Amino acid sequence: MNHLKKYYPHYRILLKLGIPIIIGQLGVIILGFADTLMIGHHSTTELAAASFVNNLFSLVILFGTGFSYGLTPIVGEMYGRREDAGIGMMLKNSLAANMIIAVALTLAMWVVYVNVDMMGQPVELLPYIRPYFLVILSSVVFVMLFNAFKQFADGITDTSTPMWILIGGNVLNIIGNYLLIYGKFGLPALGLLGAGISTLVSRILMFAVLVLIFFSSSRYEVYRKGFSAGRLGREHIWRLNKNGLPVALQMGMESAAFSLSTVMVGWLGSVQLAAHQVMITISTLAFMTFYGVGAAIAIRVSNAKGQNDMANVKMSAYAGYHLILALCVVMSSVFFFTRSFIGGFFVSDNAEVVQMVSVLIIPLLLYQLGDGTQITFANSLRGISDMKPMALIAFISYFVISLPAGYLFGFVLDMGIMGIWLAFPVGLTTAGILFWCRFEYKLRRMGAARSAA
Repeated sequence: MNHLKKYYPHYRILLKLGIPIIIGQLGVIILGFADTLMIGHHSTTELAAASFVNNLFSLVILFGTGFSYGLTPIVGEMYGRREDAGIGMMLKNSLAANMIIAVALTLAMWVVYVNVDMMGQPVELLPYIRPYFLVILSSVVFVMLFNAFKQFADGITDTSTPMWILIGGNVLNIIGNYLLIYGKFGLPALGLLGAGISTLVSRILMFAVLVLIFFSSSRYEVYRKGFSAGRLGREHIWRLNKNGLPVALQMGMESAAFSLSTVMVGWLGSVQLAAHQVMITISTLAFMTFYGVGAAIAIRVSNAKGQNDMANVKMSAYAGYHLILALCVVMSSVFFFTRSFIGGFFVSDNAEVVQMVSVLIIPLLLYQLGDGTQITFANSLRGISDMKPMALIAFISYFVISLPAGYLFGFVLDMGIMGIWLAFPVGLTTAGILFWCRFEYKLRRMGAARSAA
């Protein structure tokens, strides 16, 4: 306990920054729960179609989110040095860079859409997959632009404003789901397509509200001056790409391990795909909660680095790790004690899906520590702007280890969906260990360089 006392100030600051992010993330989780629950109660077939599309787009959304994270350490360091005009200029450049990536991702997913019938999914799902896919595709650009503004706000420690916008947007999305999935108050019952339309509208409105606040709030006035006077520059775009692309690749490859596993699960059948979607929704609860603290770690580490305070860089990272370990215990306990009935919240008409979910909770529990570790130290590396190795670590962990292990366990050893899920603890734990080793190595290098100077 005496050892932990020195971390108490860091716990308080991290929680002050992280709780609004966690609450905003919980809004996203609640939306995912509501989507899965409402679609699952409408039709198990539509739930399976939603699983396929949502897991493909989770790859895109996480890649785009990872790219936007390249702005946070830049803003965090500038905020630590009080370079307000530079922060506004970098936001303008970030919006341009995010728009370019959004267009590229949209075009890439259009190619996937054109070839969706060649991906081995059950034929009965295709009439539901196609229209839902197009509507979600239309929302990608708004997610990317919203993320640019959100990372700017997080970097200047204003984590509350994006939180309230996310909460409002998700409440609107849930209401829209209710109206359009089931056809309430005279509206047509559109099922899965209605859920997609509701998501599109809420994402457009969240972006519009955040833009309105930026250009009207007195808190942002000092940054608007830099935004207006700042120029778009190749060197700034390059700096954002240099920071953002490795994080995007890291998060994208992690998501790809789940998304490509979804394709493999689809080979097993609609029941397995529906159970997989329920498990992804449940697992997101822990991931998003951990990532709220992880985002706070990146902010605090970047602020300390901007002030050249290496002691607080390390203290902030490990204080965040302590908080995430505590969350691991809490979340694992919740999953364990609700494993026998949690699937029934999402699927009311298929006992086989509910039973399958109860069994798949075991590999979910096995990877909580690895997931918490990789989130902590990936964000610590992001805070010190050491992003380049992150893509290589992710490639090794998810593409060299996790995906082949999923195929080996699931199909070669004939373990089915359980085998596919047992690969996740292997990949996530490998990533956590490698990110931690890299962070410790960089701290030693930075400490040696500071001593030499």
